[in-house]
Amino acid sequence: MQCTTIGIDIAKSVFQLSVANQSGKIIERNRLTRGQFERYLYKQSQSKLVMEACGTAHHWAHTAADAGHEVVLLHPGYVKPYVRRNKTDSADADALVQASRDPELKPVPAKSIDQQAMQSVHRVRQQMIHTRKQRINLARSLFAEFGVPLPTGTKDITARLRAHKLSCP
Repeated sequence: MQCTTIGIDIAKSVFQLSVANQSGKIIERNRLTRGQFERYLYKQSQSKLVMEACGTAHHWAHTAADAGHEVVLLHPGYVKPYVRRNKTDSADADALVQASRDPELKPVPAKSIDQQAMQSVHRVRQQMIHTRKQRINLARSLFAEFGVPLPTGTKDITARLRAHKLSCP
């Protein structure tokens, strides 16, 4: 089959594909599982694959590029105006095909594995900082309930907490 563009709506376990011919007309729609989708990438002739730049899109972009496909990642906000009917996986895949034909839309570059790893490190660090602040604020509020005010901030919070030993009646 000769096709130029395949719009792929990525989900956790099921992938919806809209296959378009050279004129942009949808000629086939498929719903594939993860394993089926990966096999499809390697069986399909070289095509332009269009996906939203969302969770797992960078992984699938690497996999598709290894299979010889051209991969275009579009910002989800750019694709939304092209959804012509109720939001379904099939409608989203069709919208990706239509959005890919718009020369005004700039694709999102696929992250390298190193960039993904660095982003993961930063996300974990930010999460740790956020939860640390939550724990400190909880301790401050609980101690305030017993009449022990603790100043704001994180400096020496552990020492301050140990200095105020509360006795249970």
